[in-house]
Amino acid sequence: MRFQIKTMKIQRLLPCVILVSLSWVLLCLPVFAQDVPEALRPPKGAQVALVVFEDLQCPQCGRTAPLLVQASRTYKIPLVQHDFPLPMHNWSFDAAVLARYFDTHSKEIGNAFRDSVFEHQMEINPQNLRGFADKFAADHKIGLPFVVDPMGKLAGLVRADKELGTSLHIEHTPTIWIVSNKHNGKPYVEVTDTKELYVMIDAMKKE
Repeated sequence: MRFQIKTMKIQRLLPCVILVSLSWVLLCLPVFAQDVPEALRPPKGAQVALVVFEDLQCPQCGRTAPLLVQASRTYKIPLVQHDFPLPMHNWSFDAAVLARYFDTHSKEIGNAFRDSVFEHQMEINPQNLRGFADKFAADHKIGLPFVVDPMGKLAGLVRADKELGTSLHIEHTPTIWIVSNKHNGKPYVEVTDTKELYVMIDAMKKE
């Protein structure tokens, strides 16, 4: 009788033991290339890249932006920038749309506008943003139409980036990743302390 009771207890516990064991196996499995979101892969031809989701009105984004640009130049790796305007900021979405307009002239011009916004962030407000963009356009000999985005396509690109970030469970800006094209181990890692940025890039390049 005691033997039967023990056997019944083991039979009841067995599914739980199997489930726990399977969970550990799954946790230990490597992240395969096909499981990696496309946004967390480097651009074609690059082995390693920096990916950032940023808000042009975010002070920490402004402080971090030059560090990412410098790291990109130092390591000769791409810097992929995504829009993630936060709802509490009252001009970041419009600034992102303006940056997208300058992207239509060249990505370099668009990024130069972003850098300029970050540099003058504390001076910009909803009332003078357009004037700031007009001056930037004039300095770069670019015409800025009265209606920058008549069909809403540029705003759509900003929203698409925001939705992409939401799908990646982004909750703050800047969110920074170092990504790689490797097929074993974890091909991407989030940078939570920019003081460790270069160390983390070195580590990713060695793996």
